[in-house]
Amino acid sequence: MQHRMKTHQLSEEQIHQLLGRSQTGSLTTLNSDGTPYIIPIHFVYYKNAIFAHGLPKGKKIDNISNDARVGFCVYEMDKLLLDPNGNPCDTNTKYESVIISGTARLADDINEKGNILKKIVEKYTPHLAGKELPINMVKGTVVIQIDITEMTGKYYS
Repeated sequence: MQHRMKTHQLSEEQIHQLLGRSQTGSLTTLNSDGTPYIIPIHFVYYKNAIFAHGLPKGKKIDNISNDARVGFCVYEMDKLLLDPNGNPCDTNTKYESVIISGTARLADDINEKGNILKKIVEKYTPHLAGKELPINMVKGTVVIQIDITEMTGKYYS
C-alpha cells in the first residue's frame, strides 16, 4: 500500500460525500486489444453503485459488452501548496480523490432505468426533478451500472 494511502485515507463518509458532490468522473473501459479507453462522464452514486447514462451505441458500450471490468475516478483539486522556499520540486496539491474498480452492466429493466435517470435529473437539474420522463427517452437511453469491487479514497492537505 502506498504511504499516502496509509496516512491520508478518506473515511467512508468522506468518500460518499465526494462522490455525491462531484459533477464528473472518469470511466475507464478496456478496448478489445486490452488498452484502456478513458472518458469523462456524468454519474450518480446510488445504492453503493455508480450509475451513468448515454447513447445506446459507442465505444464505451462496445467495450463494456466485451469486458465488464472497469475503473472509475473522481478527483477534486483545492489548491497548490507552494514550498515557502520556492523549490518547485516541493510543490504539492491539496486534493481529495476516489478510485473505484468494478464491473459494469447495462440495465435492461425499464423501471430500473427510469429510477436511475430520475436520480441523474435530481443531481444535475434539480429544478426539473419530479417531471415525468418520456418513456421513449427512457427506452432509448442506456443506463450503465458499475458494481463496486474495490473503492479507496485519499486526500492531501
